[in-house]
Amino acid sequence: MSRNDSRIEARARSAARLAAVQALYQYQMESPDLNALIDEFHRHRLGREIEDVEYIDADVVFFDDVVRGAVARAEEIDTRLTARLAEGWSLARLDKTMLQILRAATYELIARPDVTVGTVINEYLDVTHAFFDAREAKFVNGVLDAVAKDVR
Repeated sequence: MSRNDSRIEARARSAARLAAVQALYQYQMESPDLNALIDEFHRHRLGREIEDVEYIDADVVFFDDVVRGAVARAEEIDTRLTARLAEGWSLARLDKTMLQILRAATYELIARPDVTVGTVINEYLDVTHAFFDAREAKFVNGVLDAVAKDVR
């Protein structure tokens, strides 16, 4: 694989991660049929232009794995995240978008040993910056770093 190909693949995975967080958010808010939700993303969102913004082609297989895996392993993921929150905090208290970022990243840390810890944390920090300020990114970084130490 050429250097350019690996950059394209990395960008496609980055796009898949952002879309996965959006899909998980929609899944939590609406509880739709997961297969229908994934199909909607395939047909209408991944690599499409929405409101004059063209989205990068996402790694569809990777997107599917993160979304399906985070949903299938939600109980395990939530248990790991809860163990890493400060005393007095619960998952229900977190912003719903932040929770989906943490769930998607934790899934990758648990189930995708082919992706380095640094890559997972950095990629989801980038996603976090798309929605939040530096303070929240520090929080996400701390939680993911602690989860990574537990699972890897």
